[in-house]
Amino acid sequence: MNIIGFVGSPHKKGNTAWTVEKILDGAREQSASTQLFYASETDIKPCCGCLGCSGERGGCVIDDGMQDIYTALEAADALILGSPIYMGQMSAQAKAFTDRLFAFISPRFSPRYKVDHAGKKLILAWTQGNPDAEKFRAYYDYTKFMFNMLEFDTQEVIVAGTRSGAASEQSGLAKLLKPIGAGLLSK
Repeated sequence: MNIIGFVGSPHKKGNTAWTVEKILDGAREQSASTQLFYASETDIKPCCGCLGCSGERGGCVIDDGMQDIYTALEAADALILGSPIYMGQMSAQAKAFTDRLFAFISPRFSPRYKVDHAGKKLILAWTQGNPDAEKFRAYYDYTKFMFNMLEFDTQEVIVAGTRSGAASEQSGLAKLLKPIGAGLLSK
């Protein structure tokens, strides 16, 4: 199985990166091939809504770091998207990535639907500092709905609270995350 991760945080060594890395560790322990992309190291311009992806070229016309991610996604069986919660929703970096998936996926409501990309497994991994882990549940559910509309097969929605300290310092959190990554290979 081939799994890619995308850390939609501006912090390469932050809570979100650690969380996604631990999920990927669990998948690697089950012999999955993994690749990790960091928003902080990848130039991803926002979608400009030009619909150039629906033309003869058949892909996004913006030449930036997203082209490498499209190539990786082409071969991937699963995606792990991690984002911190900023202002009650995913980070701007994660949103730019997510919006650009339209060119790759082309959902059924698009006249250029790509059936070969449907059904990729997805794990959504959120980090947030609010003391109420359920505070942003409506947003998590909405994002899952959006990815399901893009025909990802959402396997898990994880919320790692960071109010009590860094994710990496929380006793037992890694032990909870690794089986989620390993579980991608058995589902």
